[in-house]
Amino acid sequence: MTNETLATPFGAWPSSIAAEDLVVGAAGLTEVICDGSDIWFCESRPEQGGRVAIMRWRDGSVVEITPPDANVRTRVHEYGGGAWWVADEVLWYSDDSDQRLRRLDASDPDGAPLILTPAPDVARGVRFADGRSSSDGKWFFCVRETHSVDLTEPRNEVVAISVDDPTDIRVVATGADFYASPRISADGCRLAWVQWDHPNMPWDDTTLWVADFAAGQAGDARPVAGDGGGESIVMCDWVGDELWAVSDSDEWWNLFSFPIDGSAAVPIATGSFEVATPAWVFGLSRWVHTPYGAIVARTDPGGDTILAVQSGLCRDDWSAISALSAHGDGVVFIGARHDREPEIVRWDPSTDTVDVIRSGRDLSVDSEHLPDPEHIVFASTDGEEAHGWFYRPAGTAVAPAGELPPLLVLAHGGPTSRARTELSLALRYWTTRGFAVVDVDYRGSTGYGRTYRQALQGRWGVADVDDCIAAAQYLADSGLVDADRLLIKGSSAGGLTVLGALVSTDLFAAGGSRYGVADLRALAAETHKFEARYCDRLIAPWPEGADIYDARSPVNRFDDLETPMIVLQGDADVVVPPSQAEALVSALKANDIPHASLVFKGVGHGFRDAETIVAALQAELSFFCQVLGVAPADDFEPISVVGEL
Repeated sequence: MTNETLATPFGAWPSSIAAEDLVVGAAGLTEVICDGSDIWFCESRPEQGGRVAIMRWRDGSVVEITPPDANVRTRVHEYGGGAWWVADEVLWYSDDSDQRLRRLDASDPDGAPLILTPAPDVARGVRFADGRSSSDGKWFFCVRETHSVDLTEPRNEVVAISVDDPTDIRVVATGADFYASPRISADGCRLAWVQWDHPNMPWDDTTLWVADFAAGQAGDARPVAGDGGGESIVMCDWVGDELWAVSDSDEWWNLFSFPIDGSAAVPIATGSFEVATPAWVFGLSRWVHTPYGAIVARTDPGGDTILAVQSGLCRDDWSAISALSAHGDGVVFIGARHDREPEIVRWDPSTDTVDVIRSGRDLSVDSEHLPDPEHIVFASTDGEEAHGWFYRPAGTAVAPAGELPPLLVLAHGGPTSRARTELSLALRYWTTRGFAVVDVDYRGSTGYGRTYRQALQGRWGVADVDDCIAAAQYLADSGLVDADRLLIKGSSAGGLTVLGALVSTDLFAAGGSRYGVADLRALAAETHKFEARYCDRLIAPWPEGADIYDARSPVNRFDDLETPMIVLQGDADVVVPPSQAEALVSALKANDIPHASLVFKGVGHGFRDAETIVAALQAELSFFCQVLGVAPADDFEPISVVGEL
């Protein structure tokens, strides 16, 4: 800050973060796999329509391994993840164009991907995810999801694909509604996996299974842990002849060794922290075994740390840690901080040395403008507390004396998820312009133990709404924000929270919904298999509890909606169908409420491509500034608002 800095109203500050910075040169990092000394990772590229490419780091050089037209993505569970695997320089991956499985020998510089699986009868109808190859290279094990006009819902199975004859696909586990983490032992004699059934989600109740495997056949399949008593077991893998997995049997998602005879689990890394995160996608990795022992990522209310269990050595350099992969005596992972984008890091705990393998972008943003948020705990309804992350405005300007900033309340999606604990340019876009932001970890959020995670059961659309309202009221009462300029926005499940808040209170000056849920009855009837029974626990069993769904659905309370809104939706969304946004916009028109709306052609759930990401953020800024009567410093076409503000 210089002496020449002039007083500028909150919300009108010039910012060094443009909407385009979210996408220009951006490369999202989600998964890392080490193959010998090589480090492989995937990059999602908004500038290329969200295309995902597979990269390889070798001796300090990074090259793209997949062809330039490849888009490595699976749609199993619709959310995907775990679309690729590499071992001995052989890459297996699913391409989004047709969902067929491919194999690429990266040791052959002239090699081309070989399509392994046949074309399905239904476009993109046979999908593969979460694969592993056997140590002898003869089999590839993965989850297969089959969509067919003959099935009332997709069929999920664990299959073994012969490398010598890819048309030879053996079903090794079937009958459950869902499967994850098929893992073959090093000797190739045992296969483990996790499975669960409706109405459970993987964070509710799962079972760990083991089967013998020989000559392409699985036999003597039996459960070894999880008996339907409400234990979430996830992220299993073999460590020698031991089977390790994460379980929340003692409140926190901790790491255990599970004897395959079904006897009591042996603790590996336990405490008041979470090793796992909710399995919305495949390919999550939060623990590894190395010659130095187990290394785990830990999440607690303060953020993430990484721990070498045997020595107790812990590093807290990164506020968000994911995608652990063993590398020599150490580990490679994705680490991020509140003031730095994700980077790929190698940590050797035997010497406590850190090397950055792939750094994040140089954003040219002053670190003073990216201060760490404050973790807040505040009282909510039913005598309970909730959590949040409070970001104060920080930028190149100062506000007039005595002015308090407007507050933007963020309701994360999921709802079984949590606020981000890393740099989000989409969030700092607001704080550097003079907005305060609170990212609410409402009841039901993860990272606080099983009890808090389950606190939303039966109360979705109630407790989360109460917590977002309570967060705004708490910060206003504390004199940190302007009580007359409170805003709220959310995406997907967070959209339901936003709408619930707006039909329940006149506290907010405006709201924003991105592909938000408005009609719970329609969601239960129309959504995809993975979430088809999700609401049975969050709201009530369906259809027996239809009256509760109707009572909780904001669409049935739109007569109470009096707050200006902006509504953003993709017309190709299969998770939250466009009909929900259409109903909301119709109600805003009927109630003569000022509003703005955009429908993005060909865009699905979650905005991945650069054009949509930029347009959505600029539209929200334009709308909220018009509501607040503030002229933004940005030079772009303001969004058209229907009705008088």
